[in-house]
Amino acid sequence: MKDELVKNQIYTAEITSYTSEGAGVCRVRGRAVFVPGTLQGEIWEIKLVKVGKTAVWARGERCLQASEQRREPVCPLFKSCGGCALQHMSYEEELHFKQERVRETLLRIGGAEPVMDHIRAANLSRPWRYKVIFAVGERDGEPVTGYYRPRSHEIVPVENCPAVPLAANRAAAAVRRWMCALEIPAYNEALGQDGIRHLLVRVSASSGKSMVCLASSRELSGHEIRALTEKLRFACPEMTSLALCLNRTRGNTVLAGEFRTLWGNDTLEDMLCGLRFALSPASFFQVNPPQAEQLYDLALSLAAPKADETVLDLYCGAGTISLCLAQRAGQVIGVEVIDAAVENAKRSAQENNVLNAEFLCADAEKAVEIFCQRGLHPQLVIVDPPRKGLAEGVISCIAELAPERVVYVSCDPGTLARDLRRFADAGYEAVRGCTVDMFPRTSHVETVVLLSKADK
Repeated sequence: MKDELVKNQIYTAEITSYTSEGAGVCRVRGRAVFVPGTLQGEIWEIKLVKVGKTAVWARGERCLQASEQRREPVCPLFKSCGGCALQHMSYEEELHFKQERVRETLLRIGGAEPVMDHIRAANLSRPWRYKVIFAVGERDGEPVTGYYRPRSHEIVPVENCPAVPLAANRAAAAVRRWMCALEIPAYNEALGQDGIRHLLVRVSASSGKSMVCLASSRELSGHEIRALTEKLRFACPEMTSLALCLNRTRGNTVLAGEFRTLWGNDTLEDMLCGLRFALSPASFFQVNPPQAEQLYDLALSLAAPKADETVLDLYCGAGTISLCLAQRAGQVIGVEVIDAAVENAKRSAQENNVLNAEFLCADAEKAVEIFCQRGLHPQLVIVDPPRKGLAEGVISCIAELAPERVVYVSCDPGTLARDLRRFADAGYEAVRGCTVDMFPRTSHVETVVLLSKADK
């Protein structure tokens, strides 16, 4: 029987592994204890800060034996900010952690052990992120922009984040000045207060131009819009688009509701894999272009589309994978539920003179059902779902289409592993895969897996 642990107790323990978020794990009196900011192989004096029925959290009080992989974080807000989680470890250790996280998760949850190639690393001389979403709130009556403290709803103010393009920091500062000058409140659901919720800044890696989108639960007056536009154009001369997302939903959904261009262009253009894309604020587009090109190169390599094949690309976003596939396949059909993204994909197909790709605005499960009814039988299906993975009905519908191959692009190893098990039940075997470090210094990792229809 495990001895009872009590908050504020102090122990000495060795860190033996990591959680999926990169926190160190040790064992105290038979229970796993999670200690953020510690590294595997280190010995720490820890203090228990939360003892629950399912999890125990501790704070590292004193490092008694440090790992050779420990590094000094470049950001002074590292310990409190939720933007990055792995600045305290070497990049080699980060890559090892991510590769092992994927391998262990696929085996433990998915019961699958495809051949996994070596993780594709990032070039850390480049900015770590290109699309930035700052949370907007208030502290001591003043507006703040930043990231949520881990496991909380508290915003940590960030004024000069080293992980984002300079344009994003300048835009955030301009929005704070605008809110102060016009006494515009931040959204506060607990107080029933309407106001500014989030700030999205997207920077084109190819041109350096930027798009700014403000998410608000309240309408902006003409005077407020003019003042905001003036401040942003002065602070961000590279800005070519300013949009408003009128988001009146409850909860933490960032971009939902009505989108409206306040100034400039409706879209931002960027280049990826030699193709030009037009992007709306709500369109999904991988935010680290150099790594995205590695990701798509990997996906195409595993998919191996042929000139006489029909390919179905589910959750296609702005059509990036679809248009890359179209250069090798016979026909590509992209499906996306966000109408603006579908329009972006169609426009990008025209601008890139791609004639063998079409795009449908539909829910993935409903679209696959329609294809089944029409008797469409693609040889290859690509899926790139959001973090929650695939609805179970999508997998059964894909199996009914009976493609020879399925390529799964995932941003969450847990839901990927769950879905690989469901695919196995539907007759598809995970054959080969690879991880890509899309978001350095964070715990997130992208994985691509090739599934093949098992012989009966």
